[in-house]
Amino acid sequence: MEYLIQLEDQWRLFGIKLIDFADFFEVIIRFSFNLLVLYILVRCLYFPTATKKDYPFTYVMFGVVVFFVCILMLNVKLQLGFALGLFAVFTLLRYRTDPIPIREMTYLFIVIGLSVINALATKKVSYAELIFTNSAILFTTYVLERAWYCKNEFSKHIFYEKIDLIKPEKREEMIKDLRERTGLNVQRVDIGEINFLRDTTQVTIYYIADDKSPA
Repeated sequence: MEYLIQLEDQWRLFGIKLIDFADFFEVIIRFSFNLLVLYILVRCLYFPTATKKDYPFTYVMFGVVVFFVCILMLNVKLQLGFALGLFAVFTLLRYRTDPIPIREMTYLFIVIGLSVINALATKKVSYAELIFTNSAILFTTYVLERAWYCKNEFSKHIFYEKIDLIKPEKREEMIKDLRERTGLNVQRVDIGEINFLRDTTQVTIYYIADDKSPA
């Protein structure tokens, strides 16, 4: 150990250590743990029911980048303020190309939260507490995703021409018509923009996907 400390003091460039063995191995362990947690969350919980398969890439890279930003800034005396500021900026993030649906935004929130927790946990937080925190978040997500909401509800935006059925008293008739025409197990609908010139309306249908229904 003394030999390693001597090497750390000798190996310097412009007054900066080339390597700090203790901190370096701590980063590797923390990163490996965080990556494992992200894998379980994204690949095992989110991916099987995901409608868009490009979000997992975003989630993992967000988690990795946020983790390294936080852990490398940990020694700069900005810990709490920096964490809250970064957390607020990313949770308010909206992509200009395509708004993120609420479910995907929630997973992004979880990814950022876990990465911040795993990076900024100080030595006052034991490994048992850190593991329990991550496990509790993953377990709660699993219960809500698989056990509670066991049926996967998806949505589609369509244009509907039978605007005489958009009245609230004819909603069941409209849902029945949509089930017959789409072949989907439609549960509910939201009426969007109505164009009386073309006798069409934009409708968001919510349906339960089974083995035969497209997601």
